[in-house]
Amino acid sequence: MPNLTIAVLGANGYAKDIGKAGTSSDITFYNLKKGEDTVTIIEPTRYPERLAPLYYAVAMSTAALLIVDAITAEFGEMVVMLDARKIKKGYIVLRNYLDISQITPLLKGTVLEGYSVIEDNPIAIREQLLADAHALAYSPKPGTPGVVSVDHAFNVKGIGTVVLGGVEAGTLRQHDTLTVYPGELSAQVRSIQKHDDDVMEAHETDRVGLALKNISAEVLERGMVLTNGPGIRVSARLEGPAHIVKYWPEPLKEGMVVHIGYWMQYINGRISSVATDGDWHTPTLTIELERELAYIPGTSAVIHYLDGGRLRVAGTLDL
Repeated sequence: MPNLTIAVLGANGYAKDIGKAGTSSDITFYNLKKGEDTVTIIEPTRYPERLAPLYYAVAMSTAALLIVDAITAEFGEMVVMLDARKIKKGYIVLRNYLDISQITPLLKGTVLEGYSVIEDNPIAIREQLLADAHALAYSPKPGTPGVVSVDHAFNVKGIGTVVLGGVEAGTLRQHDTLTVYPGELSAQVRSIQKHDDDVMEAHETDRVGLALKNISAEVLERGMVLTNGPGIRVSARLEGPAHIVKYWPEPLKEGMVVHIGYWMQYINGRISSVATDGDWHTPTLTIELERELAYIPGTSAVIHYLDGGRLRVAGTLDL
């Protein structure tokens, strides 16, 4: 069965009453399983003081649960991030006597217009998420390489190098030889685990632990991409149409330092060129990155500007 990965935003620690706590750093994972139905829950533990954890939690997810205690700048930033990543499936829990009519104008024109308002009941939410996972079905795209984006890597005594990450596309199988980007290192899949169960293969949406041969954990880090086939492009120079969020106060300019988010990559870069055709919300940007970005052409990345004040999500860039 496919795995449902959901970001729980707005109340760190809320997920502890829904799933079992797992790996924790600047993001915290919780796991939920019933039979073959599995749910991975992610909270951005270090948000809002750092923007990256919010991006990571949303980037890894295909659904969201937004807890709203008050209408704040952080609430607005979470809405913009979810919209930038096009997380179309989600739920909203309203607390502190908030009414949906108070936030509806803020959701207009975003993917959150389609979210369902549900009761603040972790037990009922747990059952709803398991039902959502049960309803999922694999729909593999022919020719898509298997891709895993790494969020943690470490050495396990008696096993060796282990990486944790999400399958972003395609299928990976035991004994596959993987190319590691950036740098084009190579590794072989010794074994695959999903929610502590050994499996022979993993598919898009799965959260996996991969035991790897022929590579050291010391050379692996968050954001690295493992793939078993062609189709990944790697570049430190990005150029393409951008879509600036409607709430952004002014045009992006040459020389601005931004961060580009793609899968678990979060890379510092500088805008070297801005070209507009009458509307500064849809410029063509050239961005020079401090290191290479691995991506699938035809997708998009999120542009972050950390000096943006109350809103730090600037928009998206077509790749």
